[in-house]
Amino acid sequence: MSDDGIDLTHTFYGRCAQLYDLVANVPGVRSWRARAASALDLSSGDTVVEMGCGTGANFPHLRELVGPEGRVVGVDVVPAMLGQARRRVDRAGWENVYAVRGDARRPPVAEADAVLSTFLVGMLDPPAPAVREWITLVRPGGRVATLNAGRSDRTVALPVNILLRAFVRLTAPGHRGTARAPVRSLEARWDEARGALLEGTVDHREERFGLGIVRLASGRVPDAND
Repeated sequence: MSDDGIDLTHTFYGRCAQLYDLVANVPGVRSWRARAASALDLSSGDTVVEMGCGTGANFPHLRELVGPEGRVVGVDVVPAMLGQARRRVDRAGWENVYAVRGDARRPPVAEADAVLSTFLVGMLDPPAPAVREWITLVRPGGRVATLNAGRSDRTVALPVNILLRAFVRLTAPGHRGTARAPVRSLEARWDEARGALLEGTVDHREERFGLGIVRLASGRVPDAND
């Protein structure tokens, strides 16, 4: 994401944080988020960092997996999103979940047992350096997972692809002004992020769901035995 992209993101998501939170928590989307969290193979007591945590929609899934002994750290650059995330934490009474302001490309985190990003890498330009940075933060044996959307090649998904194109134009301001169509730019960035993830990790797992429009990729950071 360029600095101009960050400014656009501040403007759009600052205005629409509440609407974003509603969409992020509809049942189907919530199930995708739960599956992304599960891909990290978290254990009680782990520390997990979410890059681009938004309104904290993933916090319940991550907190359940690490338990009260673990720690969840959400990083986001948009103050309005962080405000929603912190209110979610306060309502739940979680003392081990934190929402901090920071750039996912240069996260203010030293070390973690796992890193998650959902619907973020398509907004980073370029995404590969950020993914490589996330991998360096994770202790050997920990996992990195990323979730993003793209067009499905299933015939039955044609109406969903149309909705996806409209949604990306509306909600991904970092793509505006580029020569490539927004949804193609989203997919190209996913491919780049996925490539960096697979290159820097082992024990890869990939899934598609939501009629094939949602892509999940994860990998384990190598340890001495790999």
